[in-house]
Amino acid sequence: MATIFLVIIYMAFISLGLPDSMLGVAWPVMQSDFGQPLEIAGLLFMVIAGGTIISSLASGPVIKRMGTGNVTLISVFMTAIALLGFSFSPSLIWLFICAVPLGLGAGAVDAGLNNYVATHYKAHHMSWLHCFWGVGASLGPIIMSQFITTQNSWRHGYVAIAVIQFALVLLLFFTLPLWKRVALRSHGDFSEEQDNKRIVSPDETTLKNVKPLQIKGVKFALVSFLFYSAVEATIGLWGSSFLVNVKGISVAVAAQWVSLYYAGITVGRLITGFITLKVSNRILIRTGQIIALIGATFLLMPLPTNFSLVGFILIGLGLAPIFPCMLHETPARFGKEHSQSIMGYQMAIAYTGSTFLPPILGMIVSYSTMEIFPFFIVVYIITMLLGSEKVNALMKLRLYEKNVNA
Repeated sequence: MATIFLVIIYMAFISLGLPDSMLGVAWPVMQSDFGQPLEIAGLLFMVIAGGTIISSLASGPVIKRMGTGNVTLISVFMTAIALLGFSFSPSLIWLFICAVPLGLGAGAVDAGLNNYVATHYKAHHMSWLHCFWGVGASLGPIIMSQFITTQNSWRHGYVAIAVIQFALVLLLFFTLPLWKRVALRSHGDFSEEQDNKRIVSPDETTLKNVKPLQIKGVKFALVSFLFYSAVEATIGLWGSSFLVNVKGISVAVAAQWVSLYYAGITVGRLITGFITLKVSNRILIRTGQIIALIGATFLLMPLPTNFSLVGFILIGLGLAPIFPCMLHETPARFGKEHSQSIMGYQMAIAYTGSTFLPPILGMIVSYSTMEIFPFFIVVYIITMLLGSEKVNALMKLRLYEKNVNA
């Protein structure tokens, strides 16, 4: 039963990833059909991510009241309806209307399933969970590019993804009793004793009267989450436009290259799941940030066009371990007393990064040139790295003080 339950969770994350990468790939064609400027995609993206923030913040009491299975079912259904609405939208205003349930549906699934896996399963399950998100994010551009290439229709691409979502809705509906039975059983294969061997968390007794944001390192961790999401979302939204407008690549080929970026995230997280059995989250986070920075410099430097493809893949591979490992490190970094609250802050700030920073770049580009795109990516990655290293330094200081006082 536990295996079937994990498969359902993984499939739900595939559905979560499918629409995430489609708007950026389809927009060069949608922009022409609706006669809208480039930066409108940023506003649409902001509405979607804004809905995700709202539903994530509300997911705690909603899931407590309705159960994770019911919330997941309803959320995926909302996503399917929204995608179908995108395909039939006669005007720009309908795209914005449909963007609201698309974001609301995604946020509830993301927050609920992330919290469950981070709390009850080992690090490799968290990496594999987000690997399956990458499967969906990789398939989205492939499906869309096929319909653009063969039928010159982005609308049919959205219909295809909506059909997949409706199929998942049926699966979730017929397996709802399984969610209830699993909730009454053990919480999975999380080994608290085994994971605590490498946890250096603050003394819980000293934190009961401390607010989560007052714990040393929390604010720097939030900076890392903010700019991680900024990098991932900015490339997903504007990567195709950068390749088309700056590198002179066709829309279909650019979509395939962006798909390889998401494939890099997917494959990287699959591999990370095995590596976490031997290597700490901290090392994986740092290594991923360095690899992503190398990939971003490939986009920044005046190199042949094919190096841009290498850059996209390297950024995807580098980003792969960062987000799931940072999520799983939350109780290790800041203690279990406040880990749930801090997890909520991290998810909220991550969505804030994906909501506001990509559209801001789009607005700046509208007054300048898409050539500034790689400069922003490099700055975002460096800022994320600095925030993460500051947290590591504070954790080392905490360990030193603990040893001195022992």
